[in-house]
Amino acid sequence: MTPNQPVSIVEKEQIKFLKFPKEEVLKKRKDQIDRILDLQRALSLGNLEHQKVKILFMDDQGSKKVETTIWGITDKAVILKESTVIPMERILKIA
Repeated sequence: MTPNQPVSIVEKEQIKFLKFPKEEVLKKRKDQIDRILDLQRALSLGNLEHQKVKILFMDDQGSKKVETTIWGITDKAVILKESTVIPMERILKIA
């Protein structure tokens, strides 16, 4: 992702209509591990305190951001409400 690339804000209901390439967006192994730790923290926040987080991710059109609660995490994806899924390798950042 380039610093000047615009980020589109999407609603979680729109995510199921997006197309996700298979490529990993984070090249460094440390960044990938940090992503998993951040996702685990966000999952706890959602389950314990019903707190929403911002997820920055990339689809085939560019960068997107959604504010939502994380319901679950698998080895390959993040699960949001209504069985909405974002592939793990497409997530750039969790805030």
